[in-house]
Amino acid sequence: MSARNKIALVTGGSRGLGENIALKLAAKGIDVILTYNSREEEAFNVVERIKSTGARAACLQLSNENLTAFPSFFSRLAMILNAEFQAERFEYLINNAGSGGNAAFDATTEEMFDLLMNVLFKGPYFFTQHALGYINDGGVIVNVSSRLAQSSVPGYSAYASMKGAIETLTRYQAKELGTRRIRVNSVAPGPTATDFGGGIVKENVQFRANVTAMTALGRVGEADDIGGVVAFLCTPDAYWITAQRIEVSGGMNI
Repeated sequence: MSARNKIALVTGGSRGLGENIALKLAAKGIDVILTYNSREEEAFNVVERIKSTGARAACLQLSNENLTAFPSFFSRLAMILNAEFQAERFEYLINNAGSGGNAAFDATTEEMFDLLMNVLFKGPYFFTQHALGYINDGGVIVNVSSRLAQSSVPGYSAYASMKGAIETLTRYQAKELGTRRIRVNSVAPGPTATDFGGGIVKENVQFRANVTAMTALGRVGEADDIGGVVAFLCTPDAYWITAQRIEVSGGMNI
């Protein structure tokens, strides 16, 4: 490989956890391509913040649940890689894009279930499959999961099921992609104060108090608590870590 910076592709990188992940990667000298669904202006703002650090950056629109658009996305990605990064491939894929959903088990509709499955599991499954031709051997995949995959909070049966599926997929990807020395891990944040899921962790005082009471380190999570862990997994210091679920929750329910 040339002396160019290594490149990360971060889905859902225009805000919240994805924005923080992108910035933490850039702080380590990694160039970043981020995707956004509808918040184009916010995505370009993140790109400019990354460029201000000296790293290169670009953004592309992606609807994570629209599998038919994946081939055209990767065609556009190939052009961006060539034109702006003088590269044909990238090293790090961060599957972060997602949406929330909160409904009791007996009130969850098939439409709600299918949307969550497409955004949180089926989309990342086949997006990563498409991405394999663009990831360098020795690269890294990080799948963003959730504390909810290992706990049971009423109202999140569908959402948590998809995140549980992502954690199982992570182990299979690590096993099957190990022949290419591609490491695959999942990072599972606890409740984090972003606008995800309607911003309940950030805005609801009682919810924050409940989470704080259950957390060993005595507060809710912030986006800044998560991005550095993901970035670490993309560094040589983490070269012997694969197939792992890393919870980043401040010690919730221990």
